[in-house]
Amino acid sequence: MKNTAKNIIRRSIALPNELVEELRTIAPPELRDNFNRLVTFILIDFTRRQKKYQFETAMAEMANDPAIREVCSVLSREFTEAENDGL
Repeated sequence: MKNTAKNIIRRSIALPNELVEELRTIAPPELRDNFNRLVTFILIDFTRRQKKYQFETAMAEMANDPAIREVCSVLSREFTEAENDGL
């Protein structure tokens, strides 16, 4: 249990009462009465969505990069040729 306590960071934040009340009304029932778990759940979800967005943005940028498109085209041609080698 001591190891777990070392991995927890405590922060004090000020939130508008209206926001907290709205969160409690829309939160899943199992999180409504445990504000720490609710905030943790929200931050984990936010982190996951941000990582997904950053990945998708990077992939879109690579898809529009002429140099990367050329490399992909060359690789595609090479693999197309290899498909017909009878393996």
